[in-house]
Amino acid sequence: MAVTLSAVDHIALLARLGLRDEERHALRAELESILGYIDKLNGLDTSAIEPTTSVVDLQAPFREDRVTNGDASAELIAVAPESEGTFLRVPKILQAS
Repeated sequence: MAVTLSAVDHIALLARLGLRDEERHALRAELESILGYIDKLNGLDTSAIEPTTSVVDLQAPFREDRVTNGDASAELIAVAPESEGTFLRVPKILQAS
């Protein structure tokens, strides 16, 4: 597939790239190569290939969902720089506009 320099300029504008003239020509050649490879892949007959999300049959390891550290809130409050009752006091990070 032929890529024009005006197409390269448009892509560079969208990507906010400032390209020198030699970079424009190099990018045009690279894009033509990539699109040529994609055309080659599009020509393959994949009708007998089952769709898949992974080429390796992996199963996600699951474990029982259970609490392992118990109620640590009292320990957390004890070491917090500032607290108010059972709540931690933290600096305000949002400003009203």
